[in-house]
Amino acid sequence: MDSAGRRTRPARRGRHQNWAIRQRVLCSRYVRCSLIKSRVAKSANRKSSTVASPLRRAYDLMRARFGHQHWWPGDTPFEVCVGAILTQNTNWGNVERAIANLKAARVLEPEKLFALSEKRLADLICPAGYFNVKARRLRSFLRVLVEECDADHEPVSQRAADVSSAEPFKTCRQDAGSTLACLQRLFAGETSAVRDRLLRISGIGPETADSMLLYAGGHHSFVVDAYTKRIFQRHEWNPKSKVQSPKSSSGYDELKQLCESVLNEKPVLERLDYWQDYHAQLVMVGKHFCRTRNPLCDQCPLKPLLPGNKDNL
Repeated sequence: MDSAGRRTRPARRGRHQNWAIRQRVLCSRYVRCSLIKSRVAKSANRKSSTVASPLRRAYDLMRARFGHQHWWPGDTPFEVCVGAILTQNTNWGNVERAIANLKAARVLEPEKLFALSEKRLADLICPAGYFNVKARRLRSFLRVLVEECDADHEPVSQRAADVSSAEPFKTCRQDAGSTLACLQRLFAGETSAVRDRLLRISGIGPETADSMLLYAGGHHSFVVDAYTKRIFQRHEWNPKSKVQSPKSSSGYDELKQLCESVLNEKPVLERLDYWQDYHAQLVMVGKHFCRTRNPLCDQCPLKPLLPGNKDNL
């Protein structure tokens, strides 16, 4: 209102005023998002610290019952890679029969396997089940190994210095020299980059890739399988496991990250064997005690760590 009582329009804000208001709104939103992220990170850290003690104690209990497993069974890193593909959706006994067929036919080398027809390869690996699918997946892996990682290719990158990374290749001397060179090129580089390289191969998923990395490539990449998910769910070690089926593929990376962040108390040079054997111990518990149906909790070495157990301190 002016002095005469007439209604007047409010003064328009200048462009600089509107810009300042938008900036304040954006800053407010940024602060809120930062606070939320900070709270989520703190919550994740609290959860990790909560499960750190039982997870580390779990290994001692399993190791005391089963002893060191010396897993993965395989004469060479290449055999480990083949086994990692063949073991998809089957038990290890069937894989051993399939690998025995390959050895009997004297074709357990990259070039010789890749030279086989898909039908012949499927016939040899028949005991592993899903033999037609696995033959195609194995050939996809072999194609990368033979055609992209041969001796004429330069290594993708040099792996960061890690003495443990050379260990798996000590047993590879009985392979042809070209096989050793191909595998070294395949596993050369940072773990995340090599993992992405493996995941781009048709038929290789997270579990298969991590198995190759950990047991054949000497990379620190923890393996998560159905046994791991089931055991973690029943012991409430993974917050998301309560709403996910142990067979679900979702949550793999979260569980993998949890294990790697918690099971890091060993020195770097000891951690590779530690993670290899930890996964093998979980497999033993899953096979013999933590079954899908009729679990034998009373006989399980991890019984003291079950929720509500007085020994779970």
